Amino acid sequence: MSKRIKNISISVPILYGNSARRLLPEEKTEKIPPDHTHQWTVFLKPVLDNVDLTPLIKKVTFKLHDTYDTPVRAVEHPPYQVTETGWGEFEIVIKIHFHSGAELGINEKNFQIFHGLKLHPYNPQAPKHPNGEVYSVLFDELVFQEPTEVTFEILTRKPANLLPYRLSDPDKKDQEYLRRNEIEEIARLDVYITKVKEEIEKQRNEYKELEQRKLAFLQ
Repeated sequence: MSKRIKNISISVPILYGNSARRLLPEEKTEKIPPDHTHQWTVFLKPVLDNVDLTPLIKKVTFKLHDTYDTPVRAVEHPPYQVTETGWGEFEIVIKIHFHSGAELGINEKNFQIFHGLKLHPYNPQAPKHPNGEVYSVLFDELVFQEPTEVTFEILTRKPANLLPYRLSDPDKKDQEYLRRNEIEEIARLDVYITKVKEEIEKQRNEYKELEQRKLAFLQ
């Protein structure tokens, strides 16, 4: 049985989300319900395409809306994605199941992510695509606290936690996540943290003033 490495954490950057486009008239066959207007694909993948997580991931399940036949879809090999048609937006639960068993030495907790399916443009600054194409792509990290020795070895075979600096295609600005995006996000968080601290200090001073008024009134 693989031991855990104390006081160590390791992360893997991932992208998840969905793409969607309007169905063309010739695509609306008898197999597709007449009220379905879009084809969409929900997915989960490492940020870097050359990172292989199959030694670690047993399967990825996607929990769709209950109106779909077999709403829980299991994908055991990459690409971890499900393609369907529909007309409405709903929440999809993405769950990452890791291999288990003492002989494998992995024994990591499953991850669960919630994604709101997007069929319509929601960001006015996003690039315009033909046929109403929409990309809702989000960045996150799988963080392993005190991973087992086997998990650590799998995740350090390649520099999986490095973000790319350039787009693979100029038209994929809304589909990829770069080091620049991370730096900009950290800067935005710093601004918000500063504002929160200022508001806390303001509230603290107002509270002290009220307490002083209260004491003066009681005297």
